[in-house]
Amino acid sequence: MDKELLNILGEKLQVKLTGMKEVHGGDINRTYIVSGDGKKYFLKCNDAQRPDMFEKEFRGLELLRNAQAIYVPQPLHQGKWNDTTYLVMEVIEKGNADKTFWLDFARRLSALHSNTTQLFGLDHDNYIGSIPQSNKQSASWSEFYSEQRILFLVKSAFDQQKCDRNDTKLADRLCGRLEDLFPVEPPALLHGDLWSGNYMIGWDGQPVIYDPAVYYGHREMDLGMTLLFGGFDNSFYSHYNESSPLEKSWRERVPLTQLYPLLVHLLLFGGHYYHSVKDVLKKYS
Repeated sequence: MDKELLNILGEKLQVKLTGMKEVHGGDINRTYIVSGDGKKYFLKCNDAQRPDMFEKEFRGLELLRNAQAIYVPQPLHQGKWNDTTYLVMEVIEKGNADKTFWLDFARRLSALHSNTTQLFGLDHDNYIGSIPQSNKQSASWSEFYSEQRILFLVKSAFDQQKCDRNDTKLADRLCGRLEDLFPVEPPALLHGDLWSGNYMIGWDGQPVIYDPAVYYGHREMDLGMTLLFGGFDNSFYSHYNESSPLEKSWRERVPLTQLYPLLVHLLLFGGHYYHSVKDVLKKYS
């Protein structure tokens, strides 16, 4: 099996691949380093139940790379083999952070967010983790966040009996207030899933981001995600604010920006994420 897949990938990459070593790469995919002719590549595999997942990830990586703001691994090839879908990417060697790492990271994220467009959303849907992400475009952030994020996932959670009818009512009330809660800003190009597991320190000491859930949204969404599970130095936020000043009350909205990833985790894992979702709904409803 490995040899057959290596031959297929080798033909696509025009390299004779001879090695395949499994490495840790998260909870969703099987990940490997494949090698040959003195070259190495990063390979992600999954079953074919979501046949377009890696196609969408490929497009997201390219979109981030084209912004030329922060380093993103180059996607090289994606496809399907038997019951497996796969994505081949550039390998990024790990390095050590230098003294300006967090300053550089903040400035580069700020530069990414400076890429804007007319509408919130994206011209195609994609995924956040293994959850389908609806990106139907809207001229209003409050409408987009309501319809394509909060209500979209609350309905899924209700259908899966992971929340109740009262929760859907709280979500409706919250969405009716969103226009007054968020400051008006242009759509910003977002990584979309920027937690500590989706960045690394590259060989040159610079930040590298990957595993995106790309769309154009309110830039506070990326910042809220960085705060959900920790792993970002406090100086990162002051540096970001120096590059791209935020509304003074942005930290008060952090739970609101975290509602979306919390709903994602509720759908994926259930458990205590229900109480976290409920707390946010009550806070803002």
